[in-house]
Amino acid sequence: MLLRASRAWARLPRAHLQSHRHASSLSAVLPHTRITPALQQKLTRLTQQHAELVQQLNDNAIEASNMASATKTLSELATPTSLFADWQQCARDLQELHVMMDGGDEDMAEMAKDEAAEMLSRAEGLEKDLIMALAPRDVADEASAILEIRAGAGGDEAALFSADMARMYERFAQLKRWKWEVLAKSEELAGKGIKDLTVNITGKNVFGVLKYETGVHRVQRVPATESQGRIHTSTITVAMLPQPTEIDVQIKESDLKIDLYRASGAGGQHVNTTDSAVRMTHIPTGLVVAMQDERSQHKNKNKALKVLRAKVFELEREKTSAARRSSRNKQIGTGDRSEKIRTYNFPQNRVTDHRINLTLYELDPILSGEGLMNIIEPLQEHYLTQSLLDIEENDA
Repeated sequence: MLLRASRAWARLPRAHLQSHRHASSLSAVLPHTRITPALQQKLTRLTQQHAELVQQLNDNAIEASNMASATKTLSELATPTSLFADWQQCARDLQELHVMMDGGDEDMAEMAKDEAAEMLSRAEGLEKDLIMALAPRDVADEASAILEIRAGAGGDEAALFSADMARMYERFAQLKRWKWEVLAKSEELAGKGIKDLTVNITGKNVFGVLKYETGVHRVQRVPATESQGRIHTSTITVAMLPQPTEIDVQIKESDLKIDLYRASGAGGQHVNTTDSAVRMTHIPTGLVVAMQDERSQHKNKNKALKVLRAKVFELEREKTSAARRSSRNKQIGTGDRSEKIRTYNFPQNRVTDHRINLTLYELDPILSGEGLMNIIEPLQEHYLTQSLLDIEENDA
């Protein structure tokens, strides 16, 4: 992999090479690596397992009854083992380049410095891909999702910010070519604000992309009605629930209590004259969902059941997640709805995600939906890295 500097390196005396080859340790050339010694050991074992399977296949040493399982395992191991081999080569190349940078030849040191910067960038990219390939899969990541937005503290300003956030997520969904279906919506301020909103977002990997949006979002800005120019702080709550299938979550009719009542608010001449609104209670968990946006009682029941199924599914996921966090005594970015996760500061054009201490001065692009991935991608990388703690503990 070494190019310009490698030619100069090859001209050095053999004794010089041997005396300096191990002078630069891995921690020196990759000081911020997340591929810990424990993960390296695991990857080494996976590499050995991959090589053994390949050898067994070449020798026809695998029984026909085990062939499907062996082929599947081989396919699963191919990506992480290949990435690990490339990462190891990058690390070795970096070690040699650092030795050259510390040598007495200034021209060689300058060439080595340029190549080291390129090699470091490549190593970091491989590291990111390795984490993606190695981290435990969340079975819900590929699912569609239910988005809930609720205005919190701040009165009218919170309702206005809820509307801003709804537009951000809707635009983001459009960019991803996902389907946006409003299930329930309660407006305020003549339609300019939103008290609460429930949306079904349908598409591939919706939950996997948006699951870290769950929590309290805080806005700091000067309201239009503020004559003194004082900055007000308001909050809204966002919840992202994976949309399960009927197979994932089976709800018995005997577990449901359904109350019918007349809808309130705007909605046409029939909305307030028939018992079309539905309040659905899941008796085993106590979860309650109300739906009244449709004139049809049947449609409101279907919508309420869809949201209720998602809430029951998420409740079970939270129990599993809490047990996992408790087992390793860590709770970084729990995804709890009460957790303040992000601040949008309008005067400073700043967005700060408090879970990973990420600050971007890109308020408008983020609120337009076009820059939202600039926050989501670092969050995904962070939490995938955190999930590898389980692997290290299990292998310890």
